[in-house]
Amino acid sequence: MNSPVRRSLQGKPGKLARCSASVNGHPMNLRTILILGSLSAFGPLAIDFYLPGFPAMASYFGTDEKHVQLTLAAYFLGLSLGQLAYGPVADRFGRRIPLLVGVTLFMLASVACAFAPSLEWLIAARFVQALGGCAGMVLSRAIVSDKCNAVESAKVFSQLMLVMGLAPILAPMLGGVLVSTFGWQSIFVSLALFSGACLAAVALGLPESMPATTPRQPLSGALGQYLNLFKDGVFIGHALTGGIAMAGMFAYVAGSPFVFIKLYGVPAEHYGWLFGMNAAGFILVAQINARILRKTGPAFLLSRTVWIYLAAGLVLLAISGLRTEALWPLLVPLFICVASLGCIIPNASACAMNGQWARAGSASALLGCLQFSVAAVAASLVGVLHDGTATPMALVISLCGVLTVGLSVLTRRAQARRDASLQTA
Repeated sequence: MNSPVRRSLQGKPGKLARCSASVNGHPMNLRTILILGSLSAFGPLAIDFYLPGFPAMASYFGTDEKHVQLTLAAYFLGLSLGQLAYGPVADRFGRRIPLLVGVTLFMLASVACAFAPSLEWLIAARFVQALGGCAGMVLSRAIVSDKCNAVESAKVFSQLMLVMGLAPILAPMLGGVLVSTFGWQSIFVSLALFSGACLAAVALGLPESMPATTPRQPLSGALGQYLNLFKDGVFIGHALTGGIAMAGMFAYVAGSPFVFIKLYGVPAEHYGWLFGMNAAGFILVAQINARILRKTGPAFLLSRTVWIYLAAGLVLLAISGLRTEALWPLLVPLFICVASLGCIIPNASACAMNGQWARAGSASALLGCLQFSVAAVAASLVGVLHDGTATPMALVISLCGVLTVGLSVLTRRAQARRDASLQTA
């Protein structure tokens, strides 16, 4: 047999690598990618956009920023739990209806946040907002899986990273302007308007993507679907590889304000530029990744890039232990760590989603849940280990690098065993 499937099983550079060969393989147009990118940005946008409003919200509700941070915890909880609910629903009813419902819920919850009379109300509304925002994150991945093979999926995920990567660059700056000009409520009004525009785009320009030949999975089998996915070592391996790599990103997000502003005296207004520089590196690598995938394949690129991530993380840890007075020695390996994620995350997602066409919704949901759950733990760990230096952030990032490499190696071995069994079948 010399089909694309057989060639993909060989995993050689220049072929489709080890996680390709979809039966659909339809390219996606620019309009669809922009819509899916906007939907994928719901999660990071609703986080980064409102961070500048923390002091204003604390003053408005007569509390401190520590209690306002509960609104962020509620959002993370909603993101983790909500994704598990959307997966089985999408596999039963298709992608379009759950997506319309979720975006509508996000829009209404954003309005509720803007008019929250108390902090408790805001916390509850943020949880509901996350439940709605999950739809865009879960179903955008499922739609890509419906339409593309693994190589095309990785390219599309890299293009989606361009839209998602703009959120941490633009959102804090725009959020700060809105808070200082119109008050913190304007942030949530803006999110409501943005989600309203996305709702119209989905309703008018995004048809159902689930193939008619794909069997509709009953909701009663949702638990069984998740259990089967947990038993799929290749899926879980790729999902955790991307999730732990993303955890390193969240460790950086959690630790960088203290390291840059408090430890090295970077003015608060300049922090956004440093943050944006690293985000730009992430976007640049994601776009390079999209251009070279056809020649190498996502599995090949993933297996190489994790080592770059690990090496940069270990250098970062070593430099943090030197307690240098200058910031730039830390910035260089940190930039490489963040930039390398522009290759690791989309390729790991594409490899995990490959072959999951009949249960793409559930697979996407579990993938997202694992990513945000592990990332939340990493961000919390940076706070727990806080000792007044850059070491806790560097330690968590380097630990994520070690685990990412280990998982990547184990997953490639599991994939090789699966390929061998298919060749002899």
